[in-house]
Amino acid sequence: PSFHEPQVLLALQHRLPILLEKPAAPDLAACQRMAAARDASGVPLLLGYTWRWWPPLRQARQVIEDNGIGPVRSAQFHISAHLADWHPWERYQDFFMASRELGGGALLDESHWIDLMIWLFGVPDAVSGHVDKLSDLEIDSDDNVEILAWYRERLRVFLHLDIYGRPHEKSIRFIGEQGSLLWTADPNRIVFGGEAGGWSNTIDFSCERNDMFLAVAHEFIDVLNGRQTPSCTLEDGARVLRVIEAVRQSSAGGARIACETAA
Repeated sequence: PSFHEPQVLLALQHRLPILLEKPAAPDLAACQRMAAARDASGVPLLLGYTWRWWPPLRQARQVIEDNGIGPVRSAQFHISAHLADWHPWERYQDFFMASRELGGGALLDESHWIDLMIWLFGVPDAVSGHVDKLSDLEIDSDDNVEILAWYRERLRVFLHLDIYGRPHEKSIRFIGEQGSLLWTADPNRIVFGGEAGGWSNTIDFSCERNDMFLAVAHEFIDVLNGRQTPSCTLEDGARVLRVIEAVRQSSAGGARIACETAA
């Protein structure tokens, strides 16, 4: 992430379309500078928050939009995966994720899930959070993040992000007025529940992790050929970074921070 801004600005100078890894930048100001340069160049840029292309999550979003579980009042994200397992071909201490200076850490790299929260519900009105280094991992970046997001529409979202947990877990539970929906990465499914006795309907998926990366690549080709505009943009990246800045401020000061005033 620390190299995104200079690389993007150079590519834009040469009018090269860009597929940009997330997060867009280490901070909001850098993202805004890139957006201004993109606007001046007119060159397309697609931001790769890849979980937006994951079929179970796309279906879960459709269920929520269709009011399939009634108005959602609470969502609980639990994301946990030990850093040493991510790139088994290298020492985790040498991976950029271990370095605060390079833009590593749970808050920035696991911002996929902040993006998904915004993709599903919009930018929250305010957040409180704690960003910590708790584990014995030999890193100087953060490894544990807790976020509580407030929405005016009587919605609360909780996010737990860590990079020291085993076994790995990715799940989101949506609790609505008329039922609940649970997405899990392993097993690869969404489950519905509308009765007091338990979960009533399960949909299993056969898609593989690489499929969402291929879907992003296919969209980028469509963007290059003028068949569509990017569905994930630097503006989306800026929204994520505005929430991240608010979480950082909350963690430093111990207060709830309005997202519109963050950074």
